[in-house]
Amino acid sequence: MTVNKVSEREQEYPASALVTVRSSTRVPLDIGLEAPVESEIITFDGLADGREHLAIRLGEADSGVPLVRLHSECLTGDALGSLRCDCGPQLREALARIHERGGYLLYLRQEGRGIGLYNKLDAYRLQDEGYDTYQANIRLGRGADERNYLSAAQMLRCVNAEEIDLLSNNPDKAAQLTALGIRVRDSISTGAHVNPSNYRYLEAKVSETNHAIDLGRVTL
Repeated sequence: MTVNKVSEREQEYPASALVTVRSSTRVPLDIGLEAPVESEIITFDGLADGREHLAIRLGEADSGVPLVRLHSECLTGDALGSLRCDCGPQLREALARIHERGGYLLYLRQEGRGIGLYNKLDAYRLQDEGYDTYQANIRLGRGADERNYLSAAQMLRCVNAEEIDLLSNNPDKAAQLTALGIRVRDSISTGAHVNPSNYRYLEAKVSETNHAIDLGRVTL
Protein backbone atom coordinates (compact mmCIF):
# COMPACT_ATOMS: atom_id res chain seq x y z
CA MET A 1 0.00 0.00 0.00
CA THR A 2 1.62 3.26 -1.13
CA VAL A 3 0.48 6.63 0.14
CA ASN A 4 1.17 9.73 -1.95
CA LYS A 5 -0.88 12.83 -1.33
CA VAL A 6 1.70 15.49 -2.13
CA SER A 7 1.43 16.70 -5.71
CA GLU A 8 -2.22 17.75 -5.93
CA ARG A 9 -2.20 19.45 -2.53
CA GLU A 10 1.11 21.22 -3.22
CA GLN A 11 -0.35 22.73 -6.38
CA GLU A 12 -3.10 24.24 -4.23
CA TYR A 13 -0.76 25.48 -1.50
CA PRO A 14 2.99 25.10 -2.24
CA ALA A 15 5.43 24.09 0.48
CA SER A 16 7.29 27.33 -0.21
CA ALA A 17 4.24 29.44 0.75
CA LEU A 18 4.98 31.95 3.50
CA VAL A 19 4.71 30.49 6.99
CA THR A 20 5.81 32.50 10.00
CA VAL A 21 6.49 31.79 13.67
CA ARG A 22 3.47 32.86 15.68
CA SER A 23 5.05 32.38 19.11
CA SER A 24 7.92 30.65 20.88
CA THR A 25 7.65 29.54 24.51
CA ARG A 26 10.18 27.88 26.82
CA VAL A 27 8.69 24.84 28.58
CA PRO A 28 10.51 22.41 30.92
CA LEU A 29 9.52 18.81 30.12
CA ASP A 30 9.60 15.62 32.16
CA ILE A 31 10.56 13.06 29.53
CA GLY A 32 11.58 10.31 31.93
CA LEU A 33 15.20 11.32 32.45
CA GLU A 34 16.79 12.07 35.81
CA ALA A 35 15.89 15.76 35.55
CA PRO A 36 13.49 17.88 33.48
CA VAL A 37 14.80 19.13 30.14
CA GLU A 38 14.32 22.51 28.56
CA SER A 39 12.29 22.75 25.37
CA GLU A 40 11.11 25.50 23.08
CA ILE A 41 7.56 25.06 21.79
CA ILE A 42 6.92 26.92 18.55
CA THR A 43 3.56 27.78 16.98
CA PHE A 44 2.97 28.98 13.42
CA ASP A 45 0.82 31.21 11.23
CA GLY A 46 -0.02 30.35 7.63
CA LEU A 47 0.11 26.54 7.65
CA ALA A 48 -1.66 24.98 4.68
CA ASP A 49 -4.19 22.96 6.66
CA GLY A 50 -4.86 25.64 9.29
CA ARG A 51 -4.36 23.21 12.19
CA GLU A 52 -2.58 23.96 15.45
CA HIS A 53 0.58 21.92 14.89
CA LEU A 54 3.60 22.39 17.17
CA ALA A 55 7.36 22.20 16.73
CA ILE A 56 9.18 21.22 19.93
CA ARG A 57 12.89 22.08 19.84
CA LEU A 58 15.18 20.07 22.12
CA GLY A 59 18.95 20.00 22.56
CA GLU A 60 21.52 21.32 20.13
CA ALA A 61 22.22 19.79 16.72
CA ASP A 62 26.02 19.59 16.90
CA SER A 63 26.32 18.28 13.34
CA GLY A 64 24.16 21.08 11.98
CA VAL A 65 21.62 18.51 10.77
CA PRO A 66 18.74 18.18 13.26
CA LEU A 67 17.09 14.93 14.24
CA VAL A 68 13.38 15.27 13.48
CA ARG A 69 10.32 13.19 14.25
CA LEU A 70 6.91 13.80 12.73
CA HIS A 71 4.61 12.55 15.49
CA SER A 72 0.90 12.35 14.75
CA GLU A 73 -1.29 13.13 17.73
CA CYS A 74 -2.68 10.07 19.52
CA LEU A 75 -4.73 10.99 22.57
CA THR A 76 -5.28 7.38 23.61
CA GLY A 77 -1.61 6.43 23.31
CA ASP A 78 0.18 9.68 24.15
CA ALA A 79 -1.96 10.77 27.11
CA LEU A 80 -3.90 7.72 28.29
CA GLY A 81 -1.29 5.01 27.86
CA SER A 82 -3.28 2.84 25.45
CA LEU A 83 -1.59 -0.47 24.65
CA ARG A 84 -3.39 -0.82 21.31
CA CYS A 85 -0.69 1.18 19.53
CA ASP A 86 2.97 2.12 20.02
CA CYS A 87 2.45 5.90 19.91
CA GLY A 88 3.07 6.72 23.55
CA PRO A 89 6.37 4.81 23.83
CA GLN A 90 7.49 6.22 20.46
CA LEU A 91 6.75 9.76 21.65
CA ARG A 92 8.78 9.32 24.84
CA GLU A 93 11.65 7.64 22.97
CA ALA A 94 11.70 10.40 20.36
CA LEU A 95 11.79 13.21 22.93
CA ALA A 96 14.74 11.59 24.71
CA ARG A 97 16.69 10.90 21.52
CA ILE A 98 16.08 14.36 20.11
CA HIS A 99 17.12 15.95 23.41
CA GLU A 100 20.38 13.98 23.28
CA ARG A 101 21.12 14.72 19.63
CA GLY A 102 19.41 18.07 19.03
CA GLY A 103 16.45 18.74 16.74
CA TYR A 104 12.68 18.98 16.57
CA LEU A 105 9.63 16.91 17.31
CA LEU A 106 6.72 18.09 15.15
CA TYR A 107 3.51 17.28 17.02
CA LEU A 108 0.93 17.05 14.25
CA ARG A 109 -2.81 17.18 14.92
CA GLN A 110 -3.60 14.15 12.75
CA GLU A 111 -5.43 11.81 15.12
CA GLY A 112 -6.13 8.34 13.75
CA ARG A 113 -3.91 8.79 10.67
CA GLY A 114 -6.04 11.80 9.79
CA ILE A 115 -9.57 10.45 10.39
CA GLY A 116 -10.09 11.98 13.84
CA LEU A 117 -10.53 10.69 17.37
CA TYR A 118 -14.15 9.45 17.18
CA ASN A 119 -13.53 7.63 13.90
CA LYS A 120 -10.37 6.09 15.33
CA LEU A 121 -12.34 4.68 18.25
CA ASP A 122 -14.95 3.35 15.80
CA ALA A 123 -12.08 1.72 13.90
CA TYR A 124 -10.98 0.03 17.14
CA ARG A 125 -14.37 -1.71 17.32
CA LEU A 126 -13.91 -2.96 13.76
CA GLN A 127 -10.45 -4.23 14.65
CA ASP A 128 -12.08 -6.22 17.44
CA GLU A 129 -14.17 -7.86 14.71
CA GLY A 130 -11.05 -8.96 12.83
CA TYR A 131 -10.20 -6.10 10.46
CA ASP A 132 -6.69 -4.70 10.58
CA THR A 133 -6.04 -1.03 11.28
CA TYR A 134 -6.05 -0.02 7.59
CA GLN A 135 -9.05 -2.15 6.63
CA ALA A 136 -11.00 -0.68 9.54
CA ASN A 137 -10.46 2.88 8.27
CA ILE A 138 -11.64 1.87 4.82
CA ARG A 139 -14.73 0.15 6.24
CA LEU A 140 -15.61 3.50 7.81
CA GLY A 141 -15.46 5.13 4.38
CA ARG A 142 -12.16 6.85 5.09
CA GLY A 143 -8.68 6.52 3.64
CA ALA A 144 -6.32 3.92 5.04
CA ASP A 145 -3.95 6.80 5.83
CA GLU A 146 -5.18 10.34 5.17
CA ARG A 147 -2.12 12.17 6.45
CA ASN A 148 -0.40 14.81 4.36
CA TYR A 149 2.91 16.29 5.48
CA LEU A 150 2.76 19.59 3.60
CA SER A 151 2.36 21.56 6.84
CA ALA A 152 5.27 19.63 8.34
CA ALA A 153 7.48 20.64 5.42
CA GLN A 154 6.38 24.26 5.86
CA MET A 155 7.22 24.14 9.58
CA LEU A 156 10.67 22.72 8.87
CA ARG A 157 11.40 25.43 6.32
CA CYS A 158 10.23 28.07 8.75
CA VAL A 159 12.76 26.95 11.39
CA ASN A 160 15.53 26.58 8.78
CA ALA A 161 15.60 22.79 8.98
CA GLU A 162 15.61 21.98 5.27
CA GLU A 163 18.04 19.07 5.70
CA ILE A 164 17.21 16.58 8.43
CA ASP A 165 17.73 13.11 9.80
CA LEU A 166 14.26 11.61 10.16
CA LEU A 167 13.36 9.47 13.16
CA SER A 168 10.62 7.24 11.78
CA ASN A 169 9.70 3.69 10.81
CA ASN A 170 7.29 4.94 8.13
CA PRO A 171 8.79 5.29 4.62
CA ASP A 172 5.87 7.46 3.48
CA LYS A 173 7.02 10.31 5.74
CA ALA A 174 10.44 10.44 4.11
CA ALA A 175 8.91 10.13 0.63
CA GLN A 176 6.45 12.96 1.19
CA LEU A 177 9.03 15.28 2.76
CA THR A 178 11.46 14.61 -0.08
CA ALA A 179 8.76 15.37 -2.66
CA LEU A 180 8.10 18.63 -0.80
CA GLY A 181 11.74 19.71 -1.00
CA ILE A 182 13.03 18.70 2.44
CA ARG A 183 16.35 16.84 2.21
CA VAL A 184 16.17 13.65 4.27
CA ARG A 185 19.82 12.76 4.80
CA ASP A 186 19.06 9.63 6.80
CA SER A 187 16.04 7.70 8.06
CA ILE A 188 16.49 6.28 11.55
CA SER A 189 14.10 3.70 13.00
CA THR A 190 12.62 3.91 16.46
CA GLY A 191 12.58 0.90 18.74
CA ALA A 192 9.98 -1.84 18.43
CA HIS A 193 7.48 -1.15 21.22
CA VAL A 194 5.49 -4.37 21.04
CA ASN A 195 3.00 -5.86 23.47
CA PRO A 196 0.24 -8.49 23.13
CA SER A 197 -2.41 -5.82 22.49
CA ASN A 198 -0.65 -4.06 19.61
CA TYR A 199 1.10 -6.94 17.81
CA ARG A 200 -1.53 -7.25 15.03
CA TYR A 201 -1.55 -3.46 14.62
CA LEU A 202 2.24 -3.38 14.13
CA GLU A 203 2.14 -6.47 11.93
CA ALA A 204 -0.27 -4.64 9.58
CA LYS A 205 2.08 -1.64 9.49
CA VAL A 206 4.92 -3.90 8.37
CA SER A 207 2.95 -5.93 5.81
CA GLU A 208 0.80 -3.17 4.30
CA THR A 209 2.90 0.01 4.48
CA ASN A 210 6.44 -1.35 4.82
CA HIS A 211 7.17 0.11 8.24
CA ALA A 212 10.71 -0.68 9.43
CA ILE A 213 9.73 -2.62 12.56
CA ASP A 214 11.62 -5.83 13.28
CA LEU A 215 8.95 -8.10 14.70
CA GLY A 216 11.06 -11.21 14.14
CA ARG A 217 13.08 -10.56 17.31
CA VAL A 218 10.06 -9.93 19.52
CA THR A 219 9.05 -12.39 22.20
CA LEU A 220 5.64 -11.74 23.76
